[in-house]
Amino acid sequence: MKKTVLHIIILLSISILMISCGVSAQLKKADKRYDIGEYYSAADLYRKAQSGISSKERAKKAAVNLRLGDCYRTINNHKKAIRAYKTAIQYKCKDSTVYLHNALSLQALGNYTEARKNFTIYLEGHPESEIAQKGLLATMEVSVWAKQPTRYVVRTAQNFNSRRNSDFSPNFMGTDGQSIVITSNRGTSAKRKNSAITGVPNNDLYVARKNAMDKWEELEPLEGEFNTDDDEGTASFTADGKTVYFTRCRSTAGAIGAEIYSSMRSGGQWTTPKNIRLFQDSTISVAHPAISPDGNTLYFVSDHANGFGGKDIWKSEQTDKGWSIPENLGKQINTEGNEMFPFVRYDGTLYFSSDGQVGFGGLDIYKAIPDSLGSWKVSNMLAPINTLYDDFGITFEGESERGFFSSNRNQSRGYDRIWSFELPQLLYAIEGKVTDEKGDILSDATIKMVGTDGQNVKMKTKKDGTFRIKISPNAEYIMLASNRGYLNQTNKITTQKLTQSKLFHVDFKLPSINKPIEIDNIFYEFGKWALTLDSEKALKGLVKMLKDNPNITIEIAAHTDVQGTDQYNMDLSEKRAKSVVDYLIQEGIDADRLTSKGYGESSPVEVDKTLADKYKFLKVGDILDEAFLLKLPENQRETVNQINRRTQFRVTKTTYKLY
Repeated sequence: MKKTVLHIIILLSISILMISCGVSAQLKKADKRYDIGEYYSAADLYRKAQSGISSKERAKKAAVNLRLGDCYRTINNHKKAIRAYKTAIQYKCKDSTVYLHNALSLQALGNYTEARKNFTIYLEGHPESEIAQKGLLATMEVSVWAKQPTRYVVRTAQNFNSRRNSDFSPNFMGTDGQSIVITSNRGTSAKRKNSAITGVPNNDLYVARKNAMDKWEELEPLEGEFNTDDDEGTASFTADGKTVYFTRCRSTAGAIGAEIYSSMRSGGQWTTPKNIRLFQDSTISVAHPAISPDGNTLYFVSDHANGFGGKDIWKSEQTDKGWSIPENLGKQINTEGNEMFPFVRYDGTLYFSSDGQVGFGGLDIYKAIPDSLGSWKVSNMLAPINTLYDDFGITFEGESERGFFSSNRNQSRGYDRIWSFELPQLLYAIEGKVTDEKGDILSDATIKMVGTDGQNVKMKTKKDGTFRIKISPNAEYIMLASNRGYLNQTNKITTQKLTQSKLFHVDFKLPSINKPIEIDNIFYEFGKWALTLDSEKALKGLVKMLKDNPNITIEIAAHTDVQGTDQYNMDLSEKRAKSVVDYLIQEGIDADRLTSKGYGESSPVEVDKTLADKYKFLKVGDILDEAFLLKLPENQRETVNQINRRTQFRVTKTTYKLY
């Protein structure tokens, strides 16, 4: 019996020892894969190893799950990453980066509340961490950004996407927009092995061209010696489309490194790609080339030890002796996180992706404008370009505000897709009609317009009195409407600070020079001559009319109804007319352009077509005097009294200060 128990104990000890040796071997392999960047393979080994670690080995359990989470996060499997980080935290992981990395994965899945908690915990021990500071700020900014999307219109680029593969990093072959090259792992060979880094087949370069109907044709492998068993992608072309730079990641004897190659088009064929040596140490990875429009500056990505952490963007200048010593773009661009997929526009603006700047989560696309001192003004391109998923690899079609970019948004399996974007042109126009003060069409009116954009327009209205003029964004315009026998009228229009297209409706009503014009909405206190606040708008309009027509003088005339004595009504009307003149003088109108006169009840209204249309009991030609009033029923008399109570102006001279 004792021997049997002893045998069991020995067997258990051997089993535990074997398991322990097996776990140690797996961890050793996993660490090696991790160190050379084979994160997909490393994750599988860590996953198997951690299941064999006793829960009593808390420190080891925590450390392995931290590594496992980092592998999953690197290959964009954030759900599995969060589960691994959670386990590491449960086992009291001593490495505080578990909170930072957990926060980044939580942020990438849009769980900003939990991300904020983890950023805060990490910052308690590392208050100087910029990536944590920016991450924490981002969790508070995104709710504001979500309510302020840009005008870009984003759509799936159906022509460039496959069903079960990733397609990304589009780049136009030159500035004419007729050919485009993308990166894809849609390889046709059934024997292609999955990458140890990503767990999916290696990528190749594919090209699509527009046909005579301006439609994109099917993608085909880029002709030439580009696509091999290695991983190729992220091509960049010079402005003339004759030189290409691209990334090639080679796997040799278990060591992986990214390199940049170039090829030139000669006689319609691409030359054999040549490796571009940028650093003296050839083991330093360089990738994601972006050539400047003039072909003299090469931007690229590297994890060089002298960077700011993660992957940084660098640049090198082409000289007679080759490429200059690379220069890091500095901390305005680069962070503790990863900055990748640069692209340079015709005006020197740099676009790149980063998971270390203030963003929605994962990779966001940023715009960086250089100044004369070498500094950069960096801004997030916001929604709908950016989402909480990975958004990267943008390219513009020439100088237009349209192009393509990559994103794995709304992809259940995490596949990258190519999306189109376009900033719709802002369209502005002014349309309106010119009439007289009664609303009758003036078919021979003239519209003049001067704009800060240099536009100078003079045009006649159509027969129906209408006009339409196209105008520009970010400009101001002054308009003048005129017609023989009528006063001028001006208006101001601005398109500055407008973010949406707009059609402005501007109608002009021109008062006649040859007859009295009633001023609508002039009100006095009951039985008195003091102007009420309700008259302000009409009085301001009168001031504007006098300023629009600086060479006229006018008479202000006030009229009353028949109620009260003749003398009382005459005195009241004179005081009311003078109140209007006093207001105009107070507003800066020269007193010698103005006269006032009270008419009392002596000039009753003669009904015109406008009044007859409005009041059916009146007809054209009726004189609304006391004799007419007495013939009306009681309920219609007050209407007539209201019509007679009016304030008018009449042009008395059109040559003021002309001679």
